[in-house]
Formats: sequence, C-alpha cells, structure tokens
Amino acid sequence: MTGPLSANPVLLGWVRTVAEQTEPDRVHWCAGTNAERAEIARAMVDAGQLIELDPDAHPRSFLYRTHPTDAEPIAACNFVSTHKAVDAGPTNTWISRDEAQSKVWPLFRGSMRGRTMYVVPYVLGPLHSAFTSIGVQITDSPYIVLCLGLMTRMGRAVLDRLGDTRNFVRSVHSTGDLSSERRCVVHFPDAAEAWSIGSSNTANALLSKSSHSLRIASAQAREEGWLAEHMSLFGVTNPDGQTHYIAAVASSARERAELASPTPSRTGWKLELLSRDVCWMRPGNDGQLWAMNPECGVCDSIASLNDRPCSELGSSSSDTLFTNVALLPGGRVWWEGLGRLDFNERVEDWRGMPWSPRATLSPAAHPRATFIAGRRAAQDSASFERNQGVPISAILFCGGHARSLPLVYEAKSWRHGVFVGATLTSEGDNPDQPRHDPFGMRDACGYNLGDYLEHWLAVGRKLNRPPRFFHANWFRTSADGRRLWPGGSENIRVLKWILERVDGTASARDSSLGYVPTDDSLDLAGLDLPQDRLLQLLSGNQSALLRQAGRALEFLGKFREQLPAALLAEHRSLIRRLQESLH
Repeated sequence: MTGPLSANPVLLGWVRTVAEQTEPDRVHWCAGTNAERAEIARAMVDAGQLIELDPDAHPRSFLYRTHPTDAEPIAACNFVSTHKAVDAGPTNTWISRDEAQSKVWPLFRGSMRGRTMYVVPYVLGPLHSAFTSIGVQITDSPYIVLCLGLMTRMGRAVLDRLGDTRNFVRSVHSTGDLSSERRCVVHFPDAAEAWSIGSSNTANALLSKSSHSLRIASAQAREEGWLAEHMSLFGVTNPDGQTHYIAAVASSARERAELASPTPSRTGWKLELLSRDVCWMRPGNDGQLWAMNPECGVCDSIASLNDRPCSELGSSSSDTLFTNVALLPGGRVWWEGLGRLDFNERVEDWRGMPWSPRATLSPAAHPRATFIAGRRAAQDSASFERNQGVPISAILFCGGHARSLPLVYEAKSWRHGVFVGATLTSEGDNPDQPRHDPFGMRDACGYNLGDYLEHWLAVGRKLNRPPRFFHANWFRTSADGRRLWPGGSENIRVLKWILERVDGTASARDSSLGYVPTDDSLDLAGLDLPQDRLLQLLSGNQSALLRQAGRALEFLGKFREQLPAALLAEHRSLIRRLQESLH
C-alpha cells in the first residue's frame, strides 16, 4: 500500500473525510505504473475475482464477472442533484442536496470495511493540454482501478499537474453489499462531484465515464463556453490525402453500427476512429470548432462489435477487460455473434456455469456484456494526441426511420441544425412511438436539456467558420419492407457527398427538410441502385414527416420556458414547408 502522493490540502482533506465515512482497512494511492496494474490484476486472479485469458489470443487481457444481480446499468436509481429541480429538467431524475446527504451518504457508512480504498487520480484529455479536466475517483473495487487505467491517463503525473489547486472532479464509489435496494448513483454537476454505491458494473461505477465525461463536463462546458457531447469522432481521408473530421450522433446502437465499418467501399478512402462515444468541442481562435476524445480507451457493449472485433480491439485484442462474456477452454472468450461453436464445445456462461451450444433458454454471454480496451494505437496517432484537438468540418445526426426521412440531407443554417439535433429520434421496434433523444444527450446531460439547446445556439454565435449539420437515415425501406440503402461500407458514399458539400463541390436541391443530393451528385458507381429506389431514398414522406413533427413538438413542449424560442420558430417553418409540399 502507498501513502499520499500529493500534499494538496483540499485533496487530502476530502480523502480523509471519505475514509472516515467508509472505514477501509487500507488506503492506496495509485501511481499508475504498469507494475502496479500487474500487481492489482495478479491479486484479483489469485483471489478468484478475475480470470487471466490465453496470452496468445488475448495478451495481457482478463475476464471479469459481475454479481448476477449487478449485470445491468441502473436507470431508476440514477439521480441528478442541482440547486433547483428545474435546473435538472424533465429528462433527469432530480434529488436535492439535502436529501442526498440524508439518504444516500449514510449508505457509505462502513461500506469499505475489510477492503482497500484506492485513490485514483486521472485526467480526461492529453495531460499537457489546456483542454483537459482532472478527476480523482475513490473506489474499493480493484476492477474499477484497472478500468480507469485503460480508459484514462492516470497516476502520479496527474497529481503533479494538479498541484495545490482545488480544481478537480471528486467521485466516490463503493460496491457496498451489492444490494439492489441500496444501489444508486448521484451526480452533482454544480459541485463537480459524484457518488455511486452498491454496484461494480462499469455503467454505474466507472465514474470518469458515466458521470465526469458527460454529465459533469456538460455543465462545466455550459459555464465555460464549450461542448461536452455524446458523439463519436472520426477522420475521413479522401484519395488525395485531404482529411476532414466529423462528429456524429447516433440515436441507437443500430445507427452506431452503421458508422463502425472499418473498410470503406471506395478505393483510396480511409476512416480513422478517434472516439466512439465522447467528444469535447471548443470554439477556436480561428472561428472553427475543435474537438478531441477526452478518454484514451474504448468502453462499449460487446454487441457493438458484431463479427468485427478487430475493428476495435486490434489484431490481438490485447490489454482488454472483458465483462460477462462466455469462456471457452484454454482461456478464450466468446459471445453470441462472434462465430459458430461446435456442439461439443465446453463453455462457461457469463455466470461461470456450464453452458452448451444446444442450450436455447439463456445466452452464454450476458446481453449487456462489455469490453474495455486500451487504445495504444490511437495514442500513437498524431490526431489523437493533439493538445488542441482537430477541426470539425461536419456534425452528423443518425436517426433510424423506415418510411419518413431521406437517406441524407443538410441543414439550412446553424439554427436549423440545432433544431435537427433537438428533434433527433429513432423508431426502434415501434414507428408510432419513436424515442426522442436530443443530440443523443437525453441520458447524459447534467442539466436541463432546454438550456442545453440554448447553449448550442450560443456556441454557434461564436463561430465564423462553423461546421455544417447533416442528418443520415440508413434504414429507409420500400413499401414491401425492403431496405433501400445497402449500408455498411457503402456509407462512405454518403460521407463523400457530405464532405464535398463542405468543400463546395457537390450539388444539392432544396427540400422541405433541407438540402438533399441531386440525382447525379451522390457517387453510385458500381452500386446496383435502380432509379426508382434512388428517388425514394432521396425523398421524404411528407405525410409521415408531418406526423413526426407533431410528436416532436409534444416532446419539446416538456421543456416549457427553457426551450429556446428560435427552435419553436424553426418548427413552425418546417410545418409550413411540409404543408406547402403537399399542395
């Protein structure tokens, strides 16, 4: 065990307060070294808390199994605490600071008895960039310490950067007794603080991600004039070597999968994924919007990998923590969708119980199984480590709609683009009850989403070279239910049109929604797409769009006085254009 690695009086006082409440047997300040990580992992393996995997198939990688009652994220017990309920807004579950102090904080009393309390300093963003945020998570879970080591830049160097300042995010986590009745997460965006009790699931306990990078950062971003977004960030390089960077919002896992293809269909094009789901953006002195991934690892659902694990984990899937997947003989991991198993294959399911490929009652891997992978290749990328980030050329919203929206369209202005983001929806399994998810931030914003949308409008006023907004719908279907666009690697054709619009070299026609490709501006060479299907793809269903607009107004009405008047004006303009198109 190590003693304090910092003389910061605020930090030391806070750590002492938490220790007095939780009563751990030991306190360990994490230095962030490879030797420390190996020692923690070895101790967990020896204690039966972690399974070391085949070093040839998965070098330096492990399997972790949560308690069976702790395999799901918690939504009902996820709270946001702001000064007033209206500041949290209708999409967050609000709790007052006094109620959290009287009902939640007592749950931590003695919760770390018999355990080690780890003090983990970390930074989101490159260590020496001004575009960073320092955090310290206290936890009694060595598993969460390993996760933080993969997802963030952590250790002694962070404390050196912090010095004696009090400007850091404080988060406290204890697995407690894993009781679902005493399980909750409370975010305090105004105080830059978070508490989590009763879970070891990363969605609940990895607070650098579930709380700091979005809920707390979004509130800080509003105060400081930047944006913390639930977006992916990727670079697109054309055959001439020109690179544009796109920030993309996907309203569901289905839409995210459409942007995950590692192999573009067009020769000479290259995609570089810089962030899968968190993107921080700031207005630059040059009038552009600059973005970066504040994390240095990948944390996501196993289901997102489909049959392409190498696209995220690298050819050897090294330095990876798998959680709640199945285990094959010899220390190899498996999950549904990874490939077929021999009927005689001996398998342990996510709970460690014998499982057979003949079994149909329950899956071998938990449906919410996850992976966390270190992004060493990305860390070597010049784009990834730029202290100022990368300039954003386009912001892309991806919503799934079978019958209403065209394949792609461009917003008419920044204000119109914010309206498109505010009304982002995905049909899912029920077209009549789409899920409204403004900017993909419904479950990630630390304050009222109405105020959040006003902040987006304000940021736009600071930019004289703003990115352009686009919306893509990969799931348009014909009357007989067939998908009209092939998707997958062919989506590079849509990205090509988007970037040509940014460069001013692609044509478009005006429509009730925005600017859509002309028949000859979308690169369809070698693609079997009959003219009638193309016309359907590039046209909106006006009647369906009117119904959709009505549902959008009903949802936006929840924000009342906090909803910017400019977005109501955009809605009225959309209704007028749609009605005119029907006559």
